Amino acid sequence: MNMRRIINICLAVFFLTACEKKLDLSPTQSISQENALLTEGDVKVTLIGAYDGLQSVTLYGGDIQVVNELLGNTDNILFTGTFAGLADIHALEITTQNTFARDTWIQAYNTINRVNNVLSALDKVTSSPEERDRIEGEALFIRSALYFELVKLFAKTWGDGDNNANPGVPLILTPTAGISESDYVSRNSVAQVYAKVIEDLTRAESLLPTSNTIYASKGAAAAMLSRIALMQGDYAAARDAANRVIASGEYSLEGNFENLWYLYMNNGGANPAEYIFSMTVTQQDGANSMNTYFGISIGVAGTGGRGDCKILGAHLNKYEEDDVRGEFFAQVGANFYTQKHLDIFGNVPVVRLAEMYLTRAEANLRLGTSVGDSPLDDVNLIRDRAGLDPLPAVTLQNILNERFLELAFEGQALSDAKRTRSNWSGNAWNSELLILPIPQREIDVNSNLVQNEAYD
Repeated sequence: MNMRRIINICLAVFFLTACEKKLDLSPTQSISQENALLTEGDVKVTLIGAYDGLQSVTLYGGDIQVVNELLGNTDNILFTGTFAGLADIHALEITTQNTFARDTWIQAYNTINRVNNVLSALDKVTSSPEERDRIEGEALFIRSALYFELVKLFAKTWGDGDNNANPGVPLILTPTAGISESDYVSRNSVAQVYAKVIEDLTRAESLLPTSNTIYASKGAAAAMLSRIALMQGDYAAARDAANRVIASGEYSLEGNFENLWYLYMNNGGANPAEYIFSMTVTQQDGANSMNTYFGISIGVAGTGGRGDCKILGAHLNKYEEDDVRGEFFAQVGANFYTQKHLDIFGNVPVVRLAEMYLTRAEANLRLGTSVGDSPLDDVNLIRDRAGLDPLPAVTLQNILNERFLELAFEGQALSDAKRTRSNWSGNAWNSELLILPIPQREIDVNSNLVQNEAYD
């Protein structure tokens, strides 16, 4: 996202130390809260600041996806990097001092606070009702997406015990300007977090425009609602939300799977029509830690990365012969790397249309329905793009296999394993080790926060 002109509005939060300052701001300005949001322009620049937070390296700039991919995933990935925090996440030897868990938590709540400031000042948006709706919808989308990611990472999976009793994450819905006893909040339940996220995303979908360039749109909200419903096992809601995205006609499957990647190198940084929501990366702005850890130079200008995440043969063997996705790996020496993240300035996809087809197929199959199209047709559409023969009939396992291969190394496999109650690299789907600890620094300053069971 091209967000170079931003006013940093630093608001104290009990778990924050400062606003993010990774962008080169010109001019740099620091203003107090009481003077921050006096005009519509102030609200708009604060919303851009929220997007800036969302695209930070610790959030959708890649770390959320990286952590979801690495967490105990020893069946598919060999991690050889020197970052102890990621090595511990991969080996499930996580401590409450883990810096990646800490930084994702901090930046998520930092960004949520920016969003809360936007939402608190919607009365300043007077240019048109449509503009106010757009701003509110985008703000609600950002906050909801982050709460969904936080509750997946730091709390028990939906349905693992009592959702109303299991601690989720704190729901903070108003700006935090100073520290008092009221700021030392407890963790809301998993059920409360999901309910709020669904409520706000439903409103966001109703408010957002159908097309919105690189920012959140009606389709992005529907796609996130589809993910949430699938996580909950609400297959009718997951199917219908996915179908709304597909039927909107705003997005289309890329005919060539390889054209979904190398966007900066080969497509001028522009997204393919299949991307529903993504983080834009340029030479001036943005981050892509998927490239940092999964990428490596293959001797082609524009490729690079640390090469920390090597793809194991056990994963490569899961593709059928002639599957173009199975050929989309680069060999460097004796090691293999996914080509999805080799582009140094490649955009970071958050959700693609292919996922919506697979969600609709799964939900329709489970329900015995054919809303939008049949499960067989939807799955064969994805298989055809991958260069595979159509299936004569489809089973649930066929769909789950296609989903695993299509979305490999995009941050969704762990969530799918948890919701389908599947073994994850030798660990039970509900292993306490597959949940991140509440950062110790938060526990230290807020006695109302309870720690997750594995880290007590």
